[in-house]
Amino acid sequence: MKKRMGDRKKDGKIVKKSKKTSTEESNWPVIKLKTDLRITRLKDLDLFTVQNFLTAAESKAFIKAAESIGFVHQGSLGPAKGEAYRDNDRIAVNDPVLADTLWETGLSKLLSHLTIRGKVSVGLNPNIRLYRYKVGQRFGRHIDESVNLGEGKHTHYTMLIYLNGGDVNGLDDSIEPLVGGETVFYGSRNSLVAEVTPTQGMALFHIHGAKCMLHESHNVTKGAKYILRSDVAFA
Repeated sequence: MKKRMGDRKKDGKIVKKSKKTSTEESNWPVIKLKTDLRITRLKDLDLFTVQNFLTAAESKAFIKAAESIGFVHQGSLGPAKGEAYRDNDRIAVNDPVLADTLWETGLSKLLSHLTIRGKVSVGLNPNIRLYRYKVGQRFGRHIDESVNLGEGKHTHYTMLIYLNGGDVNGLDDSIEPLVGGETVFYGSRNSLVAEVTPTQGMALFHIHGAKCMLHESHNVTKGAKYILRSDVAFA
């Protein structure tokens, strides 16, 4: 794995040298390099997961950082107004360094096989979003659009990293375990394609844009669900 100019490696972690923009100098946690990432295909290459993309400590640190920043409620007018029903809390930041750091943990090698109309994966969208779904909150059936990032780059895959879920808590032992919040994908005639249960540290990738499958985030019935989202860019 190549390091960029000004980067250094310490205890197996990427440490960026930049003026108040690195994950070390911001609220974001420093992320360890991952050398054993594996893809688990769900139906086909357009939908797959990567277990243990973030460690438990990294996932908890992202939740703590997000809570310290503060979430803002995000809603929609719903199907009656031609919009997907949406009820969650969000943080959105434009952070190229965080995007590069996440990409350099091992994704650049892991996703090197992905091609879209002759273009290859080159990194992540610097628009990083963190979502929190509390009890009763959900995101109705919708599709994700491709984004033009300029300089010939377009996004074609959504990346969702679950920061909690499974057999562990997302924040500490005093927090209720997450129940619900599954990400569900549908095919033709609303047939069920896959149902993904949130698992701490797991990343979910699915194609978006013209080939995006209809999908939704089920209602959270206990605890809270935390997600970090970006998009894979191609050029």
